[in-house]
Amino acid sequence: QVQLVESGGGLVQPGESLRLSCAASGSIFSINDMGWYRQAPGKQRELVASSTRSSDTNVEDSVKGRFTISRNYVNNTMYLQMSSLKPEDTAVYYCTADGRSRTTYYLPYKSFEVWGQGTLVTVSS
Repeated sequence: QVQLVESGGGLVQPGESLRLSCAASGSIFSINDMGWYRQAPGKQRELVASSTRSSDTNVEDSVKGRFTISRNYVNNTMYLQMSSLKPEDTAVYYCTADGRSRTTYYLPYKSFEVWGQGTLVTVSS
């Protein structure tokens, strides 16, 4: 059992910055890849940025130069630093992770893929 919880969303004015966090928790688990998605009103969910276990990161063209993804491998927390925010960045932001987990040390690992509940980012003047 692995859970993801996003936080840091809120209302900001255009041009301001915001930092989102995604905390993973569970008894016994190991995460491989993590990523940030967003879904704006009336639009499909889209990938924003991703981070692999090998420390490779990628930011989509729509936010490149403004958003930065980072990951703390000690506390299993992923971050999305957003700068120069625009009204079109308004969306519910979701984090996702995949890896392996087990309920006890006596059981084999199983692969998983989980999503957080989302955090709302509103950019408006």
